[in-house]
Amino acid sequence: MKKRAIKIIIASILFILAIAIPFPSIWVNKTLYLISYLLVGLNILKKAIRNIFRGKVFDENFLMSVATLGAFAIGELSEAVAVMLFYQVGELFQSYAVDKSRKSISSLMNIRPDYANVFRDGKEEKVNPDDVKIGEIIIVKPGEKVPLDGTIIEGKTSLDTKALTGESIPREVEENEEVLSGCINLNGLIKIKVSKEFGESTVSKILNLVENASSRKSKSENFITKFARYYTPIVVIIAVFIAILPPIIIKEATFVDWVYRALSFLVVSCPCALVISIPLSFFGGIGGASKLGILIKGSNYLEALSKTEIIVFDKTGTLTEGVFEVQKINAIGIEEQELLKFAVHSEYYSNHPISKSIKNVYKNKVDEKLISKTEEISGQGIFAIVDNKEVLVGNEKLMKENKINFEICNEIGTILYVAINRKYSGYILISDRIKQDSKITINSLNSKKIKTVMLTGDKKEVGESVASKININSVYTELLPDGKVEKVEELMKQKSEKGKLAFAGDGINDAPVLALADIGIAMGGLGADSAIEAADIVIMTDEPSKILDAIKLSKKNMRIVKENIVFAIFVKILVLILSAFGISTMWEAVFADVGVAVIAIINSLRMLRVKNK
Repeated sequence: MKKRAIKIIIASILFILAIAIPFPSIWVNKTLYLISYLLVGLNILKKAIRNIFRGKVFDENFLMSVATLGAFAIGELSEAVAVMLFYQVGELFQSYAVDKSRKSISSLMNIRPDYANVFRDGKEEKVNPDDVKIGEIIIVKPGEKVPLDGTIIEGKTSLDTKALTGESIPREVEENEEVLSGCINLNGLIKIKVSKEFGESTVSKILNLVENASSRKSKSENFITKFARYYTPIVVIIAVFIAILPPIIIKEATFVDWVYRALSFLVVSCPCALVISIPLSFFGGIGGASKLGILIKGSNYLEALSKTEIIVFDKTGTLTEGVFEVQKINAIGIEEQELLKFAVHSEYYSNHPISKSIKNVYKNKVDEKLISKTEEISGQGIFAIVDNKEVLVGNEKLMKENKINFEICNEIGTILYVAINRKYSGYILISDRIKQDSKITINSLNSKKIKTVMLTGDKKEVGESVASKININSVYTELLPDGKVEKVEELMKQKSEKGKLAFAGDGINDAPVLALADIGIAMGGLGADSAIEAADIVIMTDEPSKILDAIKLSKKNMRIVKENIVFAIFVKILVLILSAFGISTMWEAVFADVGVAVIAIINSLRMLRVKNK
């Protein structure tokens, strides 16, 4: 970027010197024009030649090369340099906005385990996960990552599965249950019999998916490239006809005269207005989006948004807050605040997310003197003595193990049952809260005939409950990252040839899908670094409704681009006809071209006018 900018600056200075200063020798001016041209145009000429040999003849590089070399041939050196300079400035704008490089996302992902504790010859050894074989026993202590897939043969614990499923509530596991690598052991010590080598483990597959997904992704082609593919051959063929046919058909016509007119035609045909205004309108669109807290990493993604047919959403952190809160307190034979007091005091020493959520709603100060004893029962809950009363707070298993006569709650979410002195006293319902604008966003997308889909690692009943509340078209639940990738690949086949699929997510587990989708949209406010890096668009405010704003901006951008094309081509055709018949001079044509460019640029600047809500 810096090298290109320096070349443009030097070429501009030499160009201005050549125009402004009448040197004693005309060759000094011509040399300055030539050096200026080569600085900004040599790379374009090389690309044009290289693409001809590759069979890609009619692209923008060929058009720029033919038009500017034609200008040199007829003595319009300043026109040749000006056109190439304009083009390179436009490209610089474009390059600045485009995603410059994709870093290796795996370096940002903290799910790769550094070591494994293997039980060998009666001793515990710390080894590289790659060196652990199938059938060996590994020990995972509290706070450590599970390094390999396997089955628990001893112990109980809670696992933080955020890296795999994106869900905030830990998963309770015990003997004979399968565990996947990448999870974090929260409390109890567990022994695992390894079922897969590290190269085949879940964590390794996720890293692989992220690193390779972008290579399978179809990227939207730059608009100017697509335009040049059709425009260039038409212009070149007409120029050839102008040079050859009149001298053959008309007696008085000479080849020299009509070749000159053909070259003039090519110079005039060079679409300066489009070369500048199209990248500028995209650049303006990207700038306008940033004012709304939407970061778009490239003009191709801004263009692709206007063709979106399917939007796939992650649930937790994207459509929901990703923060678990107390939604309901159902007390039986006791006041709600009294029930909450016993639950909070029992959970006071626990750092479990569920414990934190009930502490957040307790308005009074916790009196530690009331707490005589607390004991965490892995996978079930807590036994405590609070205010000289025995308190049990936990799941169904805890109630059944202690033979408490209780009523099963069928509401969606995490249920904390509370028993005081062996008597059932009610329950506390904890669940994730749907974002305020999620339903509005989904309804608006549905009204625009854009298919909406939700993918989640959460349980079926939770996922379906959220989907029904916000009117989403389809929902797939209990998915790991590779399952999400498979579903997105299936959905990609449902869109039309020109249609695009967007995926919106926020977690580490979403990175592979964000990289694979035509347009990856990350919730950047609270999203994982890996998700933001893998995405093409980042919503900094975490509001799903910003996706609607981005699509609206994209459609406006494409409308302005089309307006510029129609206007520029109309004027261009008029001037070309006059030029072909020798009615207009070169500088009249240049003036008309520059005038069109200025109007197109002013129209493009409309993209910067964005109202922030």
